[in-house]
Amino acid sequence: MPLDWSPLVDFVRRHDRFLLTTHVRPDGDGLGSLQALAEALERLGKQVERVIPSRLPPRYDFLDPDRRIAVFTPPGERYRDCDAVIVLDTGTWNQLAAVGDFLRTSPAAKAVIDHHRTQDDLGATRFVDTDAEACGRLAYEAIAALGVPLSPVTARDLFVALAWDTGWFRHSNTTPATYTLAARLEAAGADPTACYEELYERNSLSSLQLRGRVLGRLRVLAQGRVAYTEVFLTDFRDTGAIPLDTEDLVNYPRSIAGAEVGLLFIEQASGSVKVSFRSRRVDVARIAEQFGGGGHRLASGATLPGPMDAARERVLAAVAAAVEALPAGGG
Repeated sequence: MPLDWSPLVDFVRRHDRFLLTTHVRPDGDGLGSLQALAEALERLGKQVERVIPSRLPPRYDFLDPDRRIAVFTPPGERYRDCDAVIVLDTGTWNQLAAVGDFLRTSPAAKAVIDHHRTQDDLGATRFVDTDAEACGRLAYEAIAALGVPLSPVTARDLFVALAWDTGWFRHSNTTPATYTLAARLEAAGADPTACYEELYERNSLSSLQLRGRVLGRLRVLAQGRVAYTEVFLTDFRDTGAIPLDTEDLVNYPRSIAGAEVGLLFIEQASGSVKVSFRSRRVDVARIAEQFGGGGHRLASGATLPGPMDAARERVLAAVAAAVEALPAGGG
């Protein structure tokens, strides 16, 4: 059912100084949505601050050529004069990291624009549509409701958001409406070829060397229906790669023939273990929620206490049980 955007239009009209943010380890959907909505608000005469909880991945620097996106530094006093906050592409405290700590004490009015099932009470007005293939679609709808025409830059940012969360239109969340929106964005100035090259064809040598290590560790269990691999802290030291280079690696175990669920375990400097889940049929959001995480039905994440062996054992047991409970065939 389409969202009613009239409360957001009223929210924007009633405020002047906006803070826009998205989740930790921001991706193309969160960043593209943030940048597109920020430009639309500025064209309405609003003041906009853009802040993210962690470093901007280098692959997305083309979305921010003027370096408007800041990495949040506690306690965030420079944002205290913002009278409105819009959180995009997440609705959970843990995905906001230190920005979340700031928002807990901020008196600013808050809104969430998101398409994930897992939601916390952020004290915000929610615009959540779990049927949307990307937060970028919701950002597009919000901009349209605000009556702001698409500029070529806004169209590009929204195209990146849409393409990213559909796996460049390969994932099962891609619908005829997805292609219709993509065509509309291209007509407004988005260049799909240039976007693809920026996102997928600017790999560093160190990131490719990290990928080689991850491929060498691929393992399967449950008769090949669960596949996983790992990244250790020493991999970053040895290859020169950075944690942001792990962004796409979960797709490799998921791509193994016969695998229902693909998993990527990443050792963290804090001693915890970040787990990414990708699935064909299993509701991995429910599994991730068991470990304090969440996300989409077929794509989720969680962070567990370390060490790696203990975290891996717990997650693999839960995933193997879920796979064994699947009905036979493709249903």
